[in-house]
Amino acid sequence: MSTERMPNPAVLVPEAMEALMAVTKAIVGAGVDGKLLALSHLRASQINGCGPCVAGGVHQAGRHGATANQVNAVAAWRETPWFSDEERAALALTEAVTRLADRPDPVPDHVWDLAAKHFDQKELAALLLNIAITNAFNRLNAPTRQQAGTW
Repeated sequence: MSTERMPNPAVLVPEAMEALMAVTKAIVGAGVDGKLLALSHLRASQINGCGPCVAGGVHQAGRHGATANQVNAVAAWRETPWFSDEERAALALTEAVTRLADRPDPVPDHVWDLAAKHFDQKELAALLLNIAITNAFNRLNAPTRQQAGTW
């Protein structure tokens, strides 16, 4: 286990934390199912190796009604029967947006079109903001080696 390099940067700049939390509050208020947002947060955090966000995502997902099977298998969602078509579309979009540099067309049309089939533009906006804010927190926590369970 590595040790924390410094406190979370957003904690050291309280105005930044307030802004990040305001974005999070707006996302939650946009009408997208909390379980879906939590599963998206969990998947992006797994990809980025952010321990505190993975732990938080597990907690959030359970609080919003995700089953143990969903929480335990979100990293392998394609190979399980436990996710709805809407959740699959959101998870595919989450992976593509989180891994922008992995392919020449970062979010292929088939991924976008599938998400757009299940979500209207406001819901897509909330989902994209959720992915972006998750990636922002991951990019603050991972390099500073924040530890899960210390918050």
